[in-house]
Amino acid sequence: MPTTSAPAKPEPKPGKVPILIDGHKYVAPSREMTGSGLRSLAAPPIGEDRDLWRDAAGDLDELIADDAVVHLEPQTRFFTVPRVINPGRG
Repeated sequence: MPTTSAPAKPEPKPGKVPILIDGHKYVAPSREMTGSGLRSLAAPPIGEDRDLWRDAAGDLDELIADDAVVHLEPQTRFFTVPRVINPGRG
């Protein structure tokens, strides 16, 4: 009697990598991109008033500079935060 298993997830096309930026799904065109390339991938593009970080599970998150080359794995997560945070008055 044949056994059935869960259908395998389709693999992304060669060179295309599914990633997340601020919880939104995007497909990177290659396995390596610069920080500025990642910024422009988001819609709308991430402005210079925000920092881009890679979410590193179980480790310190990594600030991604615009000229940094980032190696991407499927489902790599990134998030943005304001570059300058002004504390409130209290």
